[in-house]
Amino acid sequence: MSDKPICDQNEAILVLEDGQVYVGEPYGAEGRTTGEIVFATGMTGYQETLTDPSYDRQIVVQTFPHIGDTGVNGEDPESARIWVAGYVVRDPSPNVSNWRAEGSLDDDLKQQNIVGISGIDTRKLVRHLRSAGVMRAGVFSGAALLDDKGDVRDLDEFLAEVKATAQMQGLSLYEEVSTKQAYTIEPCGEFEGKEPLYTVAAVDLGIKAMTPHRMAERGCRVHVVPSSITFEQLQELNPDGVFFSNGPGDPEQAGPEVELLRKVLDAGYPFFGICFGNQLLGRALGFGTYKLKFGHRGINQPVKDMTTGKIEITAHNHGFAVDAPIGETVDAPFENGKYGKVFVSHIDLNDDVVEGLQCVDIPAFSVQYHPEAAAGPHDAAYLFDRFVELMKNSKEGK
Repeated sequence: MSDKPICDQNEAILVLEDGQVYVGEPYGAEGRTTGEIVFATGMTGYQETLTDPSYDRQIVVQTFPHIGDTGVNGEDPESARIWVAGYVVRDPSPNVSNWRAEGSLDDDLKQQNIVGISGIDTRKLVRHLRSAGVMRAGVFSGAALLDDKGDVRDLDEFLAEVKATAQMQGLSLYEEVSTKQAYTIEPCGEFEGKEPLYTVAAVDLGIKAMTPHRMAERGCRVHVVPSSITFEQLQELNPDGVFFSNGPGDPEQAGPEVELLRKVLDAGYPFFGICFGNQLLGRALGFGTYKLKFGHRGINQPVKDMTTGKIEITAHNHGFAVDAPIGETVDAPFENGKYGKVFVSHIDLNDDVVEGLQCVDIPAFSVQYHPEAAAGPHDAAYLFDRFVELMKNSKEGK
């Protein structure tokens, strides 16, 4: 090891598990944080990104260089807190300039104790993650840089902390982010104050606030329930449809939720799943899931709807995907085709990853991306209409 410290005491460092080191300035809170490092390609919507529960235990790199211009407000968060484990940006905005702003992003990160780093070459970092794949990493600043003598610690010590962090593959995280108490979102917009057209039981695996809002805009009363709900408790809600939300972690570790979903399908409830919910439908139907090299995260992913041929620009946040055949209708593998035929309804045009499943013989479908997309784009909002239509047809016995 060199006698020269890897950084100054007033700087911050980002350490990747493969040994790469980036030296910058502290951003947000000072301290230490570790997690899986991923990158998000959105030019806007950083507040929605930070508060998305699907980023639990992940250090997020923003590919867009200038972050924080519009500050933060109380309307845009997708949940009650920031969920990212750490935050990496190139150029934090020194000023806040927006009529809706209630504070600065830097102050919000400090208040919620989110350790970040700025002033590094994020383009170089993202190019490395694209070629090497996402991996574990750590951000260290302030007292976390120093040993007992007050000197900056050796790189080996930081690397040891990073490598002691759990791998994302094999982690079960949905219970960590799910609501502990059920709550209800009533119909809004043109349906406000009216009797709901449909009742939805939404299983919270890391749900974003805009999701039940999109259903409420369409006249639905949405009961958002904890991931620990039993099928009997779900039945007591007398839902017209069941929804499984987005969420963090490895879908292979969500056995209880897959079993709950199979009971939902067996009972004939119309089903809609988003992101983690798509992966769980895939597993319930008997398909496998796998981890992507660097995942899809951002608001500019091109997806093709195979049922219409339409191309949508969509919002994504997923590191896992369903392993199902593209371009053919097949028997769902579980129990020799118990759930009938299924086909891949959507694909990502960048890499042909499965982005949606459509069941033919039962009222169930799902997408891997985020049609609620609070920060935009809104190309895929029609999927909520599709869910409402499914509940309508089921109610009418079609």
